[in-house]
Amino acid sequence: MAVTDEVIGATTAALADYAYLTGMIDAADRVWAYNTILDEMGAEGPAPAEGWVLAEPAADDGFDLDAALAVLAEASAAHGRVEDTATGHDRAAMRVMGALMPRPSAIAARWEALRASDGPAAATDWFYRLCCDAGYVRRSAIAKNIAWKTPTRWGDLEITINLSKPEKDPRDIARAGAAKNTGEKYPACQLCIENEGYSGRGAASPMGDHPARQNLRIVPIELGGERWGFQYSPYAYFNEHSIAMSAHHRPMHIDRASLTCLLDFVDTLPHYFIGSNADLPIVGGSILSHDHFQGGAHEFPMMHAEVARAFTMPGFEDIEGAVLTWPLSVLRLRADDRARLLDACVHVIDRWRDWTDEEVGVIARTPDGTPHNTVTPVIRRVDTEGRVGGERYEAYLALRCNITSEEHPLGVFHPHAEYHHIKKENIGLIEVMGLAILPARLKTELAAVGARLRAAAQAGAAPADVLAALEADPACASHAAWAREVFARRSDELADGDVDAILHEEVGAVFGHVLEDAGVYKWDEAGRAAQQRFIDAL
Repeated sequence: MAVTDEVIGATTAALADYAYLTGMIDAADRVWAYNTILDEMGAEGPAPAEGWVLAEPAADDGFDLDAALAVLAEASAAHGRVEDTATGHDRAAMRVMGALMPRPSAIAARWEALRASDGPAAATDWFYRLCCDAGYVRRSAIAKNIAWKTPTRWGDLEITINLSKPEKDPRDIARAGAAKNTGEKYPACQLCIENEGYSGRGAASPMGDHPARQNLRIVPIELGGERWGFQYSPYAYFNEHSIAMSAHHRPMHIDRASLTCLLDFVDTLPHYFIGSNADLPIVGGSILSHDHFQGGAHEFPMMHAEVARAFTMPGFEDIEGAVLTWPLSVLRLRADDRARLLDACVHVIDRWRDWTDEEVGVIARTPDGTPHNTVTPVIRRVDTEGRVGGERYEAYLALRCNITSEEHPLGVFHPHAEYHHIKKENIGLIEVMGLAILPARLKTELAAVGARLRAAAQAGAAPADVLAALEADPACASHAAWAREVFARRSDELADGDVDAILHEEVGAVFGHVLEDAGVYKWDEAGRAAQQRFIDAL
């Protein structure tokens, strides 16, 4: 449904005022901004309301950026600037915001000035707020995520059902099916610094769809003596979720060079943690083709894990080593001396890459030479009490092995099949630290399961009957065996209690088991003995 000129004019003026009030433009830029927005829509009018040009903008607490951009995107589609699809509308909205934002050089200059005058935290506070105000960090979308904490033997695990990323538009899917892929793509991936300002493309493009990035701004930073970029994640999984990516499109790697980059990052931004996904399939992240890290201001459950036992390594007596009470096998190293910590981390990683212990299924290399061992590293700077931002260096090394077997073809140390109804994807950096990123399908599936369990509990049904009913319902079938077991244990609570809360607790417990599956050394006698063998070998 086409929007009227009156609505377009009012929305354009309101957005120009918003850009001024959030610091993207100066007061003298408002008329320019109004006309720029019209041009980005492919519109020649209307004129702003009488008096607006000379008026002094006042804060509008009711301004809805998403709603305003939706109006302008619809007008852009009506003027033929973009296709009338979800991705087309998104490209139109990001085009408008990209035109209003300061240029990358101005962003970089302001960042450096704030870091020099007020410190790193002031620089990230300003940059993060700008990325939110410009609509690059999708605050309203992120707010849709369902999140809770579940107490477990490992502490309180954090659970999110990720609803922030938009679903595919059927029209985009149809266009993608009709498109002929030409092979080489630009940018090479969504983490390349060449994404900054890129217009994006629709599903019909010969290069395939690519999100609009006109309002993306990347701050240049130096890590390991090389140019890297620093940006915030548009669909943040945690507080101030940021990404550092190499200027070079090269594969992920965990070695001395990458650890040096991690240490450089926390020296640049000591109030943030930084970590890397592992560099092998199954135990790595979703994008292994581009060297990158993830960081931010969040403190994860792993960082509060208790120490199971302390240890020292010969030649590294000045390094505080600790085995953490955590479902994955995590070694924490602390030191005052950065160089010494780096050497100690490299020593552990090098030893682990060649470590085989067949008693517990750890295989360093298969006969064809394929490597299977690596680590997921996380680095922070802490004070003597372990609080972030201090002078000491702290490294978490989660030992990973991506070996497969006939019983576990997706990975021995990967979520096992019984838990795939909740989590089947890789356990990457964020989940290693105790924050679950669960698929959006769970919102409707858990609601359907909960409704059936409550009805069955109130009717006094038998567990076998519950199982049959669950298996017959497409929305519940994948959860049937698990839900039946929950029903058998908690039918009295399900009849009159908070079903959503009960299922949240049970999902959190499943996530705990998923992390246990990913741990190479289990918390039984055999696992403890095997881990000690590795530590003794250090």
